[in-house]
Amino acid sequence: MTSTYCEAARGHEWHEPYHDLEYGFPSGDERVLFERLVMEINQAGLSWLTILKKRAAFRAAYDGFDVDRVAGYGEEDRQRLLADPGIIRNRLKIDAAIENARRVRALRDTHGGFDGWLRAHHPLGKAQWLALFKRNFRFVGGEIVGEFLMSLGYLPGAHHAGCPVQDRITALRPPWMEAVAGGFREY
Repeated sequence: MTSTYCEAARGHEWHEPYHDLEYGFPSGDERVLFERLVMEINQAGLSWLTILKKRAAFRAAYDGFDVDRVAGYGEEDRQRLLADPGIIRNRLKIDAAIENARRVRALRDTHGGFDGWLRAHHPLGKAQWLALFKRNFRFVGGEIVGEFLMSLGYLPGAHHAGCPVQDRITALRPPWMEAVAGGFREY
């Protein structure tokens, strides 16, 4: 058994591309941020491999993670998603995706968008981030929030120090590097 995701991903059909090209890399793109939140929520209780294998179906089912389109979903869309065998058909997770799209859309008025909201609250420690997410989003817990933030460079730990991907991420100066230099804010 391997001890890190970096080792387990090496050579794996599904994990390696995600590990090498996305995991830990910062992004300010609203679709990327929303997709990652929806994926992390749907991973709860399941393996990450299951989510990666269903990723294309999620993108199709949720209109490419277009926040405005998902925020506008009504009961017909909810029923369509519940009947879609390509995604995780869990009512709570589907309802969370729709409601969270509405909340991300609302962040445009208060912070210019999801990225602006994240940056406005950065840096925080994991416990403070969790409290903030619980106040602002649905179906978020410690593992979901931690992985979401780590996967986008807001918390360290996505890659071990010897991983060659870590050097590429470090060159991009992800938000967690600012936090290490400046310390975490209490919230």
